[in-house]
Amino acid sequence: MASLVKTYGLRGVSCSQLRRLNLRVMSKRPLNLVVKIAEVFAIASILAVSYSSAVAQSMTPSSINAEKGSADEKTPFASIEEEMRAKSAIKFGDKAYQENLERARELSFIGAAISTSFKQKNSLDREDLKKLEKAEKLAKGIRNAAGGSEDEVQMEKPPKDLASALTMFAELTGSLKSKVEKTPKHVVSAAVIDEANVLLELIRMVRSLPPKV
Repeated sequence: MASLVKTYGLRGVSCSQLRRLNLRVMSKRPLNLVVKIAEVFAIASILAVSYSSAVAQSMTPSSINAEKGSADEKTPFASIEEEMRAKSAIKFGDKAYQENLERARELSFIGAAISTSFKQKNSLDREDLKKLEKAEKLAKGIRNAAGGSEDEVQMEKPPKDLASALTMFAELTGSLKSKVEKTPKHVVSAAVIDEANVLLELIRMVRSLPPKV
């Protein structure tokens, strides 16, 4: 009571009046405390939002740059790997093409050699039959490299004897070589496949005929 009198200068006020005034002052103190706490929380919230925004703004460019840097680091390696695969595929294709050319040229040489040998001896000896077997393997390799498979072939004018069969054999091996040489790289040639199958059928026919005239 005395403090109220000193603080507010309430001299000449009765005790009952002082008690009521004291209660009013005391009742206002909790309310003032709540208001102050609310103000503190509001200020803290504003500061927290401002800090979060500042942190987000400061972190966003660096995170984007980090992701971009990571992508840039992966891209060169991926490009190099793809380039190596492409070069490997081209190298493999060139090698396969050269091997097929060598098959066709060797086959043409064998066809001419067997035909010449037969004209000289009127028969096929053991060496000629070995060459004929080699010619069959080469013809199959050419057909497979061209993307073909074994098909049934019916020759329009099959040879009647061994002499005509070997003449046709020499002509077909030379024709097949020419077609292989004219076929571009990485191109499937139906003409090469068909002629290889005709040649293989002719080789079977030669084997079925007597080796001597």
